[in-house]
Amino acid sequence: MKYDVIIIGSGPAGLTAAMYTSRAELKTLILAGATPGGQLMITSDVENYPGFPEGVQGPELMDKMIKQGTKFGSEMKIETVKSVDFASKPFLVATDKGTYEGKSVIIASGADARWLGLESEQALRGKGVSACATCDGFFFKGKEIVVVGGGDGAMEEALFLTKFASKVTIAHRSDTFKASKIMLKRAKDHQKIEMLKNTSVVEVLGKDKVEGVKFKNTQTGEERDFKTQGVFVAIGHKPNTEIYKGQLEINKLGYVEVKNHTITSVEGIFTAGDVNDSRYRQAVTAAGMGCMAAIDSERWLTKQE
Repeated sequence: MKYDVIIIGSGPAGLTAAMYTSRAELKTLILAGATPGGQLMITSDVENYPGFPEGVQGPELMDKMIKQGTKFGSEMKIETVKSVDFASKPFLVATDKGTYEGKSVIIASGADARWLGLESEQALRGKGVSACATCDGFFFKGKEIVVVGGGDGAMEEALFLTKFASKVTIAHRSDTFKASKIMLKRAKDHQKIEMLKNTSVVEVLGKDKVEGVKFKNTQTGEERDFKTQGVFVAIGHKPNTEIYKGQLEINKLGYVEVKNHTITSVEGIFTAGDVNDSRYRQAVTAAGMGCMAAIDSERWLTKQE
């Protein structure tokens, strides 16, 4: 079946785009993936999204977005995209259940935080374990926090968290930090930050909330328990762009390369949200980009006609 717009992804970017394209009376298909709603479906309290002064649960926010995104006629399919062909016209998008044709495509497939791969880490996500200081730092006022990582991202997270935490401990598995000299100096000079080299986290401790971590010295193998109320994993993000390689320009960090806000290297293919945004990674900025991509695609389609 042929659509005016195929949207890949169902987070804030994809659903906002769908709301705009369907209101513009463009025949729109949302390929939602296995779990409609994206990363916010596994997020608990959201206090920084406009319109919710008392805060809102991530799943509740996404449920409202799904209803609004499909309200004006967008079709949503719970299917995972396996491959794309952006050389053909119309564009072809193949999922685990079928192949669809689109006059234009909006890529909003997001990015996933890189995790340590610990069972205990995943069990306590949203209960003291996070990968976003901007999102969750506010909940750790007066608490002690561990930040895992050694790059600029880890330094930025740690420095931001000092606004709330009483102490921030940066744990890095190597004896040298990858962070730039200026970011490293800022972190070292901050009175609330302690830095541990040759230290990896091998377990997050606690049942219903984070109560500590188990550190392992990567040189001696010695393990010790360390009390903390929060763990922020800052070892990077992986944009979901694997299937677009060879089809679109992808930058050295793995994000979709954009020209003029949402326009990709292929005419008629647009992008929005964390799949091309390595800087902000917020629900509200993703939604804004979804709006931009929808408007850009509508204008492009009008020109083609």
